[in-house]
Amino acid sequence: MNNAPRLDKCASSGTFIIMRYINPKTDFAFKKIFGSPGSHGILRSFLNGVLYEGLPRIATLEIVDPYSIPRLAGMKDSYLDVRAVLDDGQHVIIEMQVLNVPGMEKRVLYNAAKEYSNQLSQGQDYQMLNPVIALTLTDFIMFPELGPEQVISRFALMEKSQMIAYPQGDVELVFVELPKFHAGLEELRTLTDKWLYFVSSAAGLQEVPEKLGAVTEIGDAFGIAETARLTPEEDHALELKLRWIADQKMLLAMKLGAEERAALAEQKALESESKAQAEVAAVKALAAEQAAAILQAALKALMAAGLSREAAEASLRP
Repeated sequence: MNNAPRLDKCASSGTFIIMRYINPKTDFAFKKIFGSPGSHGILRSFLNGVLYEGLPRIATLEIVDPYSIPRLAGMKDSYLDVRAVLDDGQHVIIEMQVLNVPGMEKRVLYNAAKEYSNQLSQGQDYQMLNPVIALTLTDFIMFPELGPEQVISRFALMEKSQMIAYPQGDVELVFVELPKFHAGLEELRTLTDKWLYFVSSAAGLQEVPEKLGAVTEIGDAFGIAETARLTPEEDHALELKLRWIADQKMLLAMKLGAEERAALAEQKALESESKAQAEVAAVKALAAEQAAAILQAALKALMAAGLSREAAEASLRP
């Protein structure tokens, strides 16, 4: 065990604060809390809260590929998904994602499809396939078009014109956008609220709030999340993971900034081109007006000199 309190640097002030609990919003911590061999009750309560509005739909589950001290090479995070099989045979894959990486939507769909297809071995009947729920928690807004109040969104196969569900709607994508969750401690009413508050805010707490501790499984989750219970290997892995996330956020911000600057430069170039075209058109229009006025004056002069209008117009033709 690592009995020393963990220090973390506050992004807003730059000062160091004592962390009593690891941050569930990092995939490393998320899998430790929800995917450890003894986390069945914690995961069951969490899934009942997030997927079924707190109803006890899940009685038992099996955690697939339970937590172990993660590999560090490359800091790839796909192995940190939490995977479970529910008592009704449904497969659930849960991912905590802090980085809005390119291709995120396709990645979620791919992982769900892979979980679905991997259930069968060669020659097995399709009827043996069980439904898959891909639950993704994001530390960024993924669907602004759904509005700021819709924290949880669910996607399934539907017929487009009449919105009829596909007969075998075996793949469902569920997203939890944590930045849309704003409930304070005193506003927590449902099991869903309490679990979302835990995931969003546990890292900043110094003790277990009574309202959360009243839920046995959330109290147990706080126990697993205590930094003092980390082994030296876990503490080192978590430190490397946090550094990697910080580096990736910086790179994504730099890339976004470069893309924004490029888009701004392109917009300015288009505006300059449009302005130049407008100026050329204006000059042409003015030249046409002036030419017409000169021809009209010449026509009048010739007619005043005694030429008929037809003769005058004919003499002015090129």
